[in-house]
Amino acid sequence: MQIGKTTLFTTAKEYFIMTLGMFCYAFGWIGCILPAKSVGGGASGLSLLIYYFTGETISIGVMVFIINAILLLIAGFIIGWKFGIKTIFCITMLSFAMSTMQELFTLPDGSIMDIFQLDNRLLSAILGGILSGVGVSLSFSQGGSTGGVDIVAMIINKYRTISYGKIVRSIDSVIISSALLLPASADIGIDGVIYGFVMTAVLGYTVDMLMTGNQQSNQIMIVCQDYKAMADAMNNIAHRGATVLDAKGWYTKNQHNIVMVVCRKRDTSYILKIAQSVDPNAFITVGSVMGVYGRGFDALNKI
Repeated sequence: MQIGKTTLFTTAKEYFIMTLGMFCYAFGWIGCILPAKSVGGGASGLSLLIYYFTGETISIGVMVFIINAILLLIAGFIIGWKFGIKTIFCITMLSFAMSTMQELFTLPDGSIMDIFQLDNRLLSAILGGILSGVGVSLSFSQGGSTGGVDIVAMIINKYRTISYGKIVRSIDSVIISSALLLPASADIGIDGVIYGFVMTAVLGYTVDMLMTGNQQSNQIMIVCQDYKAMADAMNNIAHRGATVLDAKGWYTKNQHNIVMVVCRKRDTSYILKIAQSVDPNAFITVGSVMGVYGRGFDALNKI
């Protein structure tokens, strides 16, 4: 019974966080990017282009849902129906959030309310990118996805092996640049396109910082005289695993032992202080690593 309650609570928490993320994402687009007369990438960016092209008469949320639904159907027939319920939930919730906010923030004259009154399109685009990035990160952290380019990437990789990042950048660039083809009445202009690229860059940077900022790891290599004392200090004081490597200094032709420690980036300064206390003359290098998997770090099934 306790296991059932725990599972139910965990599931409810996951869907609550994904819902919060989708509303945050929608708020970034409807509350910041739309009033700034800017554009963006992905299914939301394409929906925004259609919104501008049709004279701002359609619901952006409905277009997001239609575009994602079409992509899901195409992908289903090409690569199979392997989409998780969380992805479908996020797409549906995003459509609902955008439609609700667009209706809520629309003024009597048909324009969209500028909630923050920034009076600066660039700042609005940057803030929209940050809020959207936070929303995407919340969704990703619970195993959800906003669909769009993710689905296109899966379809392309069915036939050709191309990196996800290259696919996203290419498609987003095409969508944002397409804003130059909008009629003059849309009032986007070249500056709106530039702000769209800025917004997309800010969104990506925000996601990277939130998803990997505290999880990034460093690999510390310590060359010292008493490697045994250094390794013991890492084990007993820092409570970190240590690996001793054999090495040879080619200039002196002397044999050395290197103590290697892998730790989270936030723990690096603590490790360095301990190393200095053991051997003030130690030669130390610190390098960032892309990923660390295994005991004490991320599980391989998260790749």
